[in-house]
Amino acid sequence: MVNSLSVQSTVALVMAVASISANAQNTTSTSTSTSSGVPAQVSPAWLSDITPIAGNVKAYPSGTNASIPTGPLSTVNFSTTAYPEGWKSPSTTSAEVQAVIKALDWSKVPSSAVRKADSKGDLTMTGYDASTDPDCWWSATGCVKSKNPSVPADAAACPQVGDWGLTYDDGPLTAEAGEWAEPNLYDFLAKENQKAGLFYIGSNVIAAPAAAQRALADGHTLCVHTWSHPAMTSQSNEAVVAELYWTMRAIKEVTGVTTKCWRPPYGDVDDRVRAIAWQMGLTTVLWDLDTNDWNMPGDGGGNLSPSTVDGYFESWIAARKNGTDKTGHIVLQHELNNATVSMAEKWLPQVKEAFNVVPWNQCFNVSHPYWETSFTYPTAENPNPTANTTTTASSSAAVTAPSTSTVASSKPSPSSSGSSAAAIAAAASAGTRNTVTITSVLGMVVIAAAAAYTF
Repeated sequence: MVNSLSVQSTVALVMAVASISANAQNTTSTSTSTSSGVPAQVSPAWLSDITPIAGNVKAYPSGTNASIPTGPLSTVNFSTTAYPEGWKSPSTTSAEVQAVIKALDWSKVPSSAVRKADSKGDLTMTGYDASTDPDCWWSATGCVKSKNPSVPADAAACPQVGDWGLTYDDGPLTAEAGEWAEPNLYDFLAKENQKAGLFYIGSNVIAAPAAAQRALADGHTLCVHTWSHPAMTSQSNEAVVAELYWTMRAIKEVTGVTTKCWRPPYGDVDDRVRAIAWQMGLTTVLWDLDTNDWNMPGDGGGNLSPSTVDGYFESWIAARKNGTDKTGHIVLQHELNNATVSMAEKWLPQVKEAFNVVPWNQCFNVSHPYWETSFTYPTAENPNPTANTTTTASSSAAVTAPSTSTVASSKPSPSSSGSSAAAIAAAASAGTRNTVTITSVLGMVVIAAAAAYTF
């Protein structure tokens, strides 16, 4: 796993928030055009024959009579036999993955090198010119504005000052977590009347399908976070496709939605990986503030003192209240274990007193984060959409039985989903360095993303 940062020097870095135009498409047509001249994004036809299981809502829960289910999860009968082993790199030779590979236009995918990792799993940057950053490699420079004309800029920080884009990685938190498993966090968010962006591990989706269905029914935004949580630039083109495909399929089959968003584990993305994801119907979402919560003691965690994470929240809230915080943010948190969930529940009420807390897609005015048109989400411009009429087969009726789905539980420690791009980029601006590995170095600097696009 990529879990440390080595830099030779740091310099001050001033970066500006992108102004991203997100006039979302209210259509199921085969493409989404973009205002930046980026070629149209094609709806993933290779998921069109996936039949979702029963029990899903059909629209965003809007309106005064919207039902937000809470309490014990319903029973979901879901067969995992068609899927790869959980938390293992999926095969690239399966017929389904090969069909996607053949459907992509590889002339639009840069021939960037597949990155290498050392014996500890840390990415090495020997030979990479970070001063010119030809591949817009986030892990090297914090770059979020693709140099590939076929791909838009990443969504990296909310454009509006005072916005806190709430996101959680690595879910759904499965039954292995005991009382901290879902719906613990989802029930808390419902009590707070708070929506979030959830970046799902495909292996966890098939292990906890009832939790994924609950998240959609509660109005959260579901996105891809890969099947087995690798550093994506270290994967071959075919392996990138496999990691994304199986997670997209899992979300589609379990919840009925074909998502348009993804986040690379550790933030590790370059223009090669971005181009593959974009052609698969996915826009890259990063962050500019990292809580480093994954590194606290807990299942899959580390040894960072919770008081250190408390300090991050305290400093961000103080900066907002005293007027020194001049930007909007997307914030990285995790539904990884008892430590991360309890930290989330501790701080969210206090964050809400200082910030306008919204899902990442709301601050970017993305009303349709899925290819299905029946889900119209709130946006900054329209916080109370009324077009939806929520219908469900069973998700609003909670019962006590747990999910019947099973999957291999021997997952590796997912480690952090990434580091502060600001700190990495600041160091990179001082010149090329021989090696970089990724960790969380907290900062209040916002990632620059100077291109406009639509979802």
